[in-house]
Amino acid sequence: MIKKSQTLETQRRVLCLGLTLLPIWSLAASQKPVIEMWKSPTCGCCQDWANHIEANGFVIKAYADGNDEIRKKLGMPIQFGSCHTALIDGYAIEGHVPAKEIKRLLAEKPKALGLTVPAMPIGSPGMDGSEYKGRQDPYDVLLIGLNGKPSVYQTYR
Repeated sequence: MIKKSQTLETQRRVLCLGLTLLPIWSLAASQKPVIEMWKSPTCGCCQDWANHIEANGFVIKAYADGNDEIRKKLGMPIQFGSCHTALIDGYAIEGHVPAKEIKRLLAEKPKALGLTVPAMPIGSPGMDGSEYKGRQDPYDVLLIGLNGKPSVYQTYR
């Protein structure tokens, strides 16, 4: 009888602990990934890209003090530069990279510096507003290897 009551008491405690921790577990599971972004304080397309990223399940933490310094710090070669630089899970994201490709990067976890869409191609996320009248220039999303060399990660035509 004593063993049975001790077992019931142990089960009750485990259940109570689980119920107590359930809100914490669900909060941790529901948190959106955070992307830090460095941009110019006057750049509108950077904010449009941030809106695209947030609409696709991420949270943006923006710094409006330029991106040259952080790009250098992250090791992204200048020839792949753009108007904003972002960081998520140790990966540099340079320019108007679609959220879909960032999600793919995070799932695949390649050994790389990160992704870039060099320059500012019209039709890429953040460069697709009504002022462009539906124009869609072709562009590539590049994966930048740890050696600084690019390879095409995804093509948009």
